[in-house]
Amino acid sequence: MNLAGRRILLVVSGSIAAYKALELARLLGKDGADVTGLLTAGGEKFVTQHALAAITGRPVARDLWGEADSHSLHIELARAHDLVLVAPASADLMAKAAHGLADDLASTVLLATTLPVLWAPAMNPTMWAHPATMANLASLRSRGAIFVGPAEGAMAEAESGAGRLVEPAEIVAAVTAHFAAGPLHGRHALVTSGPTIEPIDPVRFISNRSSGRQGFAIAAALAALGARVTCVSGPVFLAEPPGVEVVRIETARQMLAACEAALPADIGLFAAAVADWRPAEAAARKQKKADMQAALALAENPDILASIGRHRDRPRLVIGFAAETHDVVRHAEEKRVRKGADWIIANDVSGDVMGGAENLVHIVTEGGVETWPRLAKDEVARRLARRIAVHIA
Repeated sequence: MNLAGRRILLVVSGSIAAYKALELARLLGKDGADVTGLLTAGGEKFVTQHALAAITGRPVARDLWGEADSHSLHIELARAHDLVLVAPASADLMAKAAHGLADDLASTVLLATTLPVLWAPAMNPTMWAHPATMANLASLRSRGAIFVGPAEGAMAEAESGAGRLVEPAEIVAAVTAHFAAGPLHGRHALVTSGPTIEPIDPVRFISNRSSGRQGFAIAAALAALGARVTCVSGPVFLAEPPGVEVVRIETARQMLAACEAALPADIGLFAAAVADWRPAEAAARKQKKADMQAALALAENPDILASIGRHRDRPRLVIGFAAETHDVVRHAEEKRVRKGADWIIANDVSGDVMGGAENLVHIVTEGGVETWPRLAKDEVARRLARRIAVHIA
């Protein structure tokens, strides 16, 4: 299960080789990938949406304008995966992507995505060798596109030459190699996420509004770049990030113990909203109202960021989060020094008190402050993961 949890958008464009996309989807799924199919109008001439949906177990995306609520479908598809795989890739779709054209769902997704794109071309040998196709190939490669094939062999037109779609097993091998050879391959990342809960008695506790969405998104983004990721998470209502080992905890003390157990790590990123305080004594039985009228005695929780920032097995890169309601950057700068972190990711929660779908962050480092525009949390995670990969290389 080399592709366990990997989310792949399989774009099937117009080529007689499109029939092989069904076997490709089956092999990707067999290897653990979650595959979503996208059929172009040309691809649908050779493969039915029903056949592709039956193999992937998911609805097939087809039409940019087909649904009343599809005005953002291209954005959703462009963001919700770890890889865009175009197989077969027609000369037409390559040309559209090379020149930034976007007149259907597939080309719009390709223009909107920041994900890696792996192309498996299939076309007549003369079309493949044409200077326009070669120029498009060079343009796409210069922007980071990955290509597998085409192979040489007999074609549907009773011709032979370069232009044949490589076999599905070879495409799966290329996909596997892409994930294995990501820029963070061989690195171990420790990520904390979500809230902690501190029991007052068996049914009551102290906690906060953290949803864990940003931490889980960062864990997934690091894994997508090839890192081995351990995510220590408080209680959240989210699906586990693909390809990530999730360690479930409840209290701050449990989180610190789990983090220390996960060391050594190359990257430590602490996005959890850890409760600063806990009840000094947790009652063994549910307390009655009358018994709880006195002040609740509190004890200070361990500081996980500071503990790992000064640990004997300190990660090479330690990143903390700072959720503030005022003087956001100043507090983050002070926190970075005080807690021994390399970076602090600061965000203002005065308006949207955690749990939202977007984040506006400031990256505070020894060298200064970098402010990003308000972005979806998944996009914040991807940008941050890429920044980490460049720094740690």
